[in-house]
Amino acid sequence: MKEKAAEKALEFVENGIVLGLGSGSTVRIFIEKLGEFVKKEGLRIEVIPTSYDTEIIAVKNGLRVTSLLEHPEPDLCVDGADQVDPNLNLIKGGGGALTREKIVAEASKKFYVIVDESKIVESLNMPIPVEILPFAYGFVEKRLKELGYNCKLRMSVKKLGPVISDNGNYIADVEVEKIDVGRIERDFRIPGIIEHGVFPSEMVDLVIVGRKDGAEIIRK
Repeated sequence: MKEKAAEKALEFVENGIVLGLGSGSTVRIFIEKLGEFVKKEGLRIEVIPTSYDTEIIAVKNGLRVTSLLEHPEPDLCVDGADQVDPNLNLIKGGGGALTREKIVAEASKKFYVIVDESKIVESLNMPIPVEILPFAYGFVEKRLKELGYNCKLRMSVKKLGPVISDNGNYIADVEVEKIDVGRIERDFRIPGIIEHGVFPSEMVDLVIVGRKDGAEIIRK
């Protein structure tokens, strides 16, 4: 199903574009297929990765890497999501790249999301990934608790200590009883929070859902 979504997204890749690349398993498949597509069709495109992992995969698949400094407004950003609700609000950041992902998505002229059907939910209900400046963590945790949230520092699996983002910050997961996108935007404006993983539907142009029998395009 991930392959179906990735293949469908290739239909939107045009010669000469600057393409933002998100992170995650579905995007990894997309990058591999994109490398083959670009080589086969002789296309000239440049990509802006949102994580070190994505950059490595892109280079290994023969893609030319650029940056927002050179291209501050990419033509298109393709990224995955951890959850997508019926209004096309998203939760992202399971892999810890939420800040760079949100920056590139917001900077791009179009933002397309590729997921398999298991990521479609009736309502957003998972803990919200949050990137936090280490210096401010104690204060942020306290303030979130006062607002009724439970903030848990994400711990590494194969090394001691917390998960560190590509930006050198902590990644935490904030448990929310019921996710209200507007309220999250207001409550998470705490000094020390770099970014959170709720992507409002206003950012999203369309979602490509991979299913067993093909791919469905959902627009607002």
